[in-house]
Amino acid sequence: LPAATAAVYKQWIPNTNFETASNWDKGRVPCARDVVHFEKDKVVSVFVRSPHALTDMYLPLNGEFVLAAGAAFTASDGSWDPGCDSGETVRFADAEHRAWFDPTLWQDVFPRGELKPSGPIFSVDEERVPCRYDDVIFPPETSFRVNTDSSQAVIQLRSISVMGQELNTPSSWAGYLGGPSAPLQFHGNGTLQVTGTGCPDKSGCACGNTLDGPRICAALLRASGRQCPEPACQSPLQPLGHCCGVCGAIINLDFTPDFDLQKYQDRLIQELLSQPKYAGVQMAISKVHKAQTFLDIMSRSATPLIQIVLIDDRAGVQAGTAAEQLAADIMESIAQHGEALGISSSKMEVATGSTASGQLGGHPVSRITAGTVMGLLFSLLLLGGILFLYRKGKLRFPALRLSRSWDRLEDPVSPAPASDKGFDNPVFNVEPPDADLGQETPKDLQVFYLNPLYDASETET
Repeated sequence: LPAATAAVYKQWIPNTNFETASNWDKGRVPCARDVVHFEKDKVVSVFVRSPHALTDMYLPLNGEFVLAAGAAFTASDGSWDPGCDSGETVRFADAEHRAWFDPTLWQDVFPRGELKPSGPIFSVDEERVPCRYDDVIFPPETSFRVNTDSSQAVIQLRSISVMGQELNTPSSWAGYLGGPSAPLQFHGNGTLQVTGTGCPDKSGCACGNTLDGPRICAALLRASGRQCPEPACQSPLQPLGHCCGVCGAIINLDFTPDFDLQKYQDRLIQELLSQPKYAGVQMAISKVHKAQTFLDIMSRSATPLIQIVLIDDRAGVQAGTAAEQLAADIMESIAQHGEALGISSSKMEVATGSTASGQLGGHPVSRITAGTVMGLLFSLLLLGGILFLYRKGKLRFPALRLSRSWDRLEDPVSPAPASDKGFDNPVFNVEPPDADLGQETPKDLQVFYLNPLYDASETET
């Protein structure tokens, strides 16, 4: 099926060929006087391209030799062999540690496997490993073994080419997995799945390697000394899908259904990135999903956006300045033509050797400002609602004794008639005598007032 965006081909670099010198512990291919030793408990598939004479060879318990036309093994008769004066035991290297999610083991190629030259376009680290709509190539006439351990149960791909055969349908891939070679070539808890379909959205598709981002970064850091290189800027930017901070600029685009990722990338290359003043600038552009947050709480939902990462080859205080200028030109172009290109809004962040990272521009108004205003409005509405309920008597705060004084100030009690000298005191509870109020009260009659502020045993006459 035709893809909405250009197909991407990624080729596996290491192999387990017999003739590859780096596959042997001595750094050379075994010769006639050598003893070849394969670890008996190591599973391996080995492609043999040419004939070899050997003194002896120990084979693994589970493995295979794939022999090209004319390839063979023969026993050495002990005759002199140029370059093999003294025989040694040569051991085959362990290939178990070569992981699918190691970006250093993949390279971008053309459909026939030719290596793509380095150019102004690069990929963030998560996209250097095959994405769900990519085509994977294992070079013809090579053997390999790859560990597919993953944080996702299924690793989806558009197609896989093995031994020169392209497998681009679920049925053809299932047939290959049922053969004898697949278990020797692929191992791990992740299951490779071929879909045969490319990205169906012209605005692009997310790579799908976010869950395995920690594996990707761990592999990169292991290869580079277990730490990110020291950036030249004070507060480097952190692109989504990238392991280490960068100096330069990041532009995030919100888009409409009219946006075409491939056409927009081509436009940026032709109109801006190809200019001589931007010769040292590289750009990564792709669709990513940014997790939403509200009041510093991470939401499960994620917003799709187009991320443009710009870096340059300048050093010192000049680091990132060319990328910053290119980002400014892109933002100006968006202001003029963004609506026609399907771009609804954009935001830029920069970090150079002379400045800290920060948001320099946005189009339209920054979402942060809008969020702050909405938060203030919500707070005012909440406080107004509480006051309204309190005034209506629907809400009480017993701990606030001053509220009774406010009520008296707003609703003063009408004065009693002049002839009435008594009043009701809410603090005391009066228990009147049983005698008739119209008769004279006896002198020895006691009247009790219950005061809640004192002990009940205390009385006043």
